Amino acid sequence: MPLRSTLRPLIALAMVAASSIAALAQQTSPSRVRGTIESVDGQTLMVKSRSGEEVKLTMAGDIRVVGIVKIALADIKVGSFIGTTTVPGPDGGNNAVEVHVFPEDMRGTGEGSRPYDLRPNSSMTNATVAESVVGNDGHTLLIKYKDGEKKVVVGPDTPVVTYVPAGKPDLKPGAKVIAFMKKLPDGSFETNRISVGRDGLTPPM
Repeated sequence: MPLRSTLRPLIALAMVAASSIAALAQQTSPSRVRGTIESVDGQTLMVKSRSGEEVKLTMAGDIRVVGIVKIALADIKVGSFIGTTTVPGPDGGNNAVEVHVFPEDMRGTGEGSRPYDLRPNSSMTNATVAESVVGNDGHTLLIKYKDGEKKVVVGPDTPVVTYVPAGKPDLKPGAKVIAFMKKLPDGSFETNRISVGRDGLTPPM
């Protein structure tokens, strides 16, 4: 049998396997929904996303809930471990859309820089503040992570927040949340981690 005829079914089989793996990864990979809790019924949350879609979420048994509260720009110190969403500025720099300061017990969470889905062309960088320079238009931070560093401009109106303890009682109608979710084989969605704004705050990340 010609080699080409022998390889053709193997290539077809490989393509089917690859597409099946991709479909499975898409089905089980976690994603985020940002929105407002509309109702709570036992372990089920109904969340209206910022784009207007209604998403039904089942809370996992090991769900982790953290609160988000506003802090001052001056609370970002050299040595702070932060996360920041940035977009390219007109001068080619990195302008912060938001900054969240991690408490010490969350230091090292997601360290590095990667594309992010908050805005077009945005990225998320979790890193340690190495330098902080105060200017007329806010702070310029030099942040360093294990694979590199980045200069970030934080304006005076940029939301700055931190994490505080929270629990399921904070998940009530009207609360603004970011829920990390995954699609289960039956098509439903499950969440095991939710960030909830305290005192009406909308988590900015």
